[in-house]
Amino acid sequence: MILHTKLIPVTEELFREQSLLSFLSSLRGQPFPGGKMAEPLTKDNKRKDRIMKKQTLKFFGAAGLALALAASARAGSGNGAASEIPAYYDGNLFAIQFVEFPPAAEKSLLQHNSQINFIDQSDPGLPGGEPFISVIDAIPGDGFNPVWEEVQISFTSGNTPHQFFSDNEVLAAAAGGEITLTPTGEVYWCPLVGQKP
Repeated sequence: MILHTKLIPVTEELFREQSLLSFLSSLRGQPFPGGKMAEPLTKDNKRKDRIMKKQTLKFFGAAGLALALAASARAGSGNGAASEIPAYYDGNLFAIQFVEFPPAAEKSLLQHNSQINFIDQSDPGLPGGEPFISVIDAIPGDGFNPVWEEVQISFTSGNTPHQFFSDNEVLAAAAGGEITLTPTGEVYWCPLVGQKP
């Protein structure tokens, strides 16, 4: 008995006409050199392929969005200073860029990025109309990621608003009941520009 095997000619034209993925899919169930068979295309494999494609698209979409946002933020002014704000880290004053991601990107980043840092702010400000200077929880070399979620500081009744200078002070004040911390769901691109004198 002679068994006939369907052979798929591998030509340069085939590579031009089909994507690599569809070419590899066409090999499923065909013998490879050495007589081994490719994994047959099953319903479960198709589902896994779809999931992997979606995850890859999400990753590259988020990365592309971050790069586009970074480029547009820098293009907004000659040196990027238009969105520059001061922020304290462990008693030192730094300058950071401060650009909010679009809502869809914020949602995706919160769901898929486990390395987001926190930027503590208090929108009502300080007594006398003074602004509250943001407090960040990382710098390069100490767990820094330029993607930050805003956390609002609210001073509890009987506690006068004042400036914090480190994330440790913020956390201690929250633990002592002086303030409450509320994640806002707002996500910002905040690369460190430099230390303020």
